[in-house]
Amino acid sequence: MSTQQQMQTRQPTRPPRAGLFRDLNRPSDVFSNLTPNWYASIMGTGIVAGAAASLPWQPSGLHTAAIVVWALAAILLVALTAATVTHWVRYPGAARRHLLNPVMGHFYGAPPMAMLTVGAGTILLGRDVLGLRAAVDIDWVLWFAGTITGLAVAVVVPFVMFTRHEVKPDSAFGGWLMPVVPPMVSATTGALLVPYAPAGQARLALLLCCYAMFGMSLLASVVVITLIWYRLAVYKVGLAAMVPTLWIVLGPLGQSVAAANLLGGVASQALPRPYSTALQAFGVVYGVPVWGFAVMWAAIAAAITVRTARDHLPFSLTWWSFTFPIGTVVEGTSGLALHTGSDVFRVAAMLFYVGLVAAWIIVAVRTARGSLRGTLFLAPGQLAAADRPAT
Repeated sequence: MSTQQQMQTRQPTRPPRAGLFRDLNRPSDVFSNLTPNWYASIMGTGIVAGAAASLPWQPSGLHTAAIVVWALAAILLVALTAATVTHWVRYPGAARRHLLNPVMGHFYGAPPMAMLTVGAGTILLGRDVLGLRAAVDIDWVLWFAGTITGLAVAVVVPFVMFTRHEVKPDSAFGGWLMPVVPPMVSATTGALLVPYAPAGQARLALLLCCYAMFGMSLLASVVVITLIWYRLAVYKVGLAAMVPTLWIVLGPLGQSVAAANLLGGVASQALPRPYSTALQAFGVVYGVPVWGFAVMWAAIAAAITVRTARDHLPFSLTWWSFTFPIGTVVEGTSGLALHTGSDVFRVAAMLFYVGLVAAWIIVAVRTARGSLRGTLFLAPGQLAAADRPAT
């Protein structure tokens, strides 16, 4: 009998106890099943802060609250990275199984995006706490770390899927987007660093690299979104636990609109006319139609989610899919509001942000509760045992 089977066998007979991590055999088991999708909590928290900084209307107290949320995301990034290193050192077999798993492996796109999101928040909000110079330096470090790991994930995970995974016609799900979206996040957050790059070839190289990453992520995302649409049409919704991942589709859509507008806004600092003018116009010409599709998808995903919730929508870390993707739409909508001057986009940005905050509060509270009990750190087989009442 394997170690995992032995743990599952013992779990129901362990005497119930109260306090922190009461659903675990021992507190150190926090590290034994630590999966990469935990980084989605940092992504979702960080974008609540970053999206607030981009809003066209800044009510009193919003900026201060955003700084607090950014600080929370930064602390979570440090803590989770330390825990992940511990997991790989103490449980390398489990870590490799996560990497090679046909579902979990895709979520290795989350750590790069978490770094990039916190880095962007540092330059947008952390500068008020750390000072501009320190904020820029930290963002450079996080941007390079997130970009390098994100590009690696964008190649390695699809390669593993193409060569090792057994993929069925109904396998496509929102998580397939996770490894290909990080370059788009790099493009978006890289735009914030363009003004701080050395003028000349270095600044031009940064801008062009961001546009190249924009293209590689966009085209890969279009392919995956097409497969998800096909799967839904032919094989229908599927497992309730996977329904939240439908919201991930909003990620590349909203992030691409944000990237196009942010990069277009700084293009004149690296490129001469007419190219800089064309790229600024591209932000609106591309952004408005894609924003329309994002709104349509949000309506479809909301309808499916409500329909599923009426029966049963079990809580899991996939619920963080309700946060970061919506945050990208907020950022994209704010960019369109800035470059078009449209009140429609201003109002839409605020409405999306209210929805983002509401989703974040709900998911964060549920995650905190499951973390303190230790339930979210259990392996799937142990989770069912922990949910059974003690006798």
